[in-house]
Amino acid sequence: MTSPTRIEVRGTVEPRFDEILTPEALGFLTRLHDAFAGRRHERLAARMHSRTEIDLGHNLHFLAGTEGVRNDADWRVAGAGPGLEDRRVELTSPADAHSAAEALASDAQVWIADFEDALSPTWSNIIGGQIALHDAIRSRTTDRPTIAMRPRGWHLAEKHLRYVDRAGQSSPASATLVDFGLYFFHNAAALVAAGSGPYFYLPKLENHLEARLWDDVFSAAEAELGLDRGTIRATVQIETIPAAFEMEEILYELRDHCAGLNAARWDYIFSIIKNFRGRGVSFTLPDRSAITMTTPFLRAYTELLVSTCHRRGAYAIGGLATHIPERAGVEGLAVVAADKRREASDGFDGTWVAHPGLVGTALAEFDAVLDGRTDQLDRQRDDVTVTAADLLDLTVDGQVTDAGVRANVSSALRYIEAWLRGVGAVAIDDRIEDAATAELSRAQLWQWIHHRTVTVEGSPVTRALVTAEVERILQSDRAAGNRFAQAAEVFGKVTLETDFPTFITVAAYPRHLVTVPRRALAAA
Repeated sequence: MTSPTRIEVRGTVEPRFDEILTPEALGFLTRLHDAFAGRRHERLAARMHSRTEIDLGHNLHFLAGTEGVRNDADWRVAGAGPGLEDRRVELTSPADAHSAAEALASDAQVWIADFEDALSPTWSNIIGGQIALHDAIRSRTTDRPTIAMRPRGWHLAEKHLRYVDRAGQSSPASATLVDFGLYFFHNAAALVAAGSGPYFYLPKLENHLEARLWDDVFSAAEAELGLDRGTIRATVQIETIPAAFEMEEILYELRDHCAGLNAARWDYIFSIIKNFRGRGVSFTLPDRSAITMTTPFLRAYTELLVSTCHRRGAYAIGGLATHIPERAGVEGLAVVAADKRREASDGFDGTWVAHPGLVGTALAEFDAVLDGRTDQLDRQRDDVTVTAADLLDLTVDGQVTDAGVRANVSSALRYIEAWLRGVGAVAIDDRIEDAATAELSRAQLWQWIHHRTVTVEGSPVTRALVTAEVERILQSDRAAGNRFAQAAEVFGKVTLETDFPTFITVAAYPRHLVTVPRRALAAA
């Protein structure tokens, strides 16, 4: 991997940005793009092909061609790196200075510094987040919590940086390679010296070939900085329905760098709707509040994840609790406690929370089951047998209600409005919402409209009904400086059109968050 710097900075260079966007770091990004940009495009094209096939009626199944990997009982993943042996409670929040200070002062075992669903990808937020992590890593005075960084997914671009290939062709940089590359280049050595390591959460993977691409990126980056192979540890989020059928293969491809899998519930449900959106009422789900983790398809998915992980020496990390303690009250905290109790009893080794105030509640439930241990890797869950039909059993005891329609409009619209203002984790009612919950909300609305769903109260879910609810919110919230007008426009494009955009962020980012530079890096 040798090449000159061919990453062009198009975004405004704010104070301290030059500490991150150094010639050496940009050269590193160039080499990552030279090696992997082409394969990234191939993987994204394969995603589109797979999604089209599912939409045409092809059913998902466990792969016949990788049966040998699943049947080979001898291989294991690398497992926990230094500082990742204890993952009972992981706190996830945006990668910014305030969240870093709050998280590192908490009792969580791991802080997930999020550049993805909880961070609005403004240029200031992206590079500001890199600065915040750079500072946090060098100012830590304790061993807790261990930091894991979540870069943006393969499908996203960073349009404030342009990659010029060897032939002179220019294109937006890969957001994934930018987030990973800048963090790894600036911090890997410092993390290793501190007795930890460069740890990552990998979002939105859909199959084992995307995991193979990540593994090759990791190996190349380690070689570039002179680090031992396997220094990096990654936890893969199983948050797409295709990936649920390839958990074992994903672990295998990443086995030298893999620490575990995470059950990312909200994006997982969104992925099911997205992939089966046109397949009829049998794939239409009820109100979001009715889709609990005890429903058949989610129960099968989580039990398969635990058994798969433990068979291969990988940690199984549970789903995200989003309640805001001071708003949720005793009843809301009881819901969180019950959810974490179920996860710990099922064999999960840790779980996610979105608020520091939930750490104690989650930790108490895991401590009660773990009884002084840091994990449950010895629980193999040999009792678990999950079929393809189990993963696709969308039987849910619930209905579509007028209140559910209103809640989804409110969640998606209010989140989009905050996201346009640069806020990626938003307090809505008694919960912290991020892009995953907004995606699920608008996907359900699209599906209900598309399949002419009628609520239990007798209201047909139509574009007119949803638009009227949008207008009601616009009329009731006229605070100065808000961006509800633009949010309503984005909401309409991702919810009310005939076509179904794959992600809100893909549709809204280039129009609303990409800014015109005021000065070039060379002039900083």
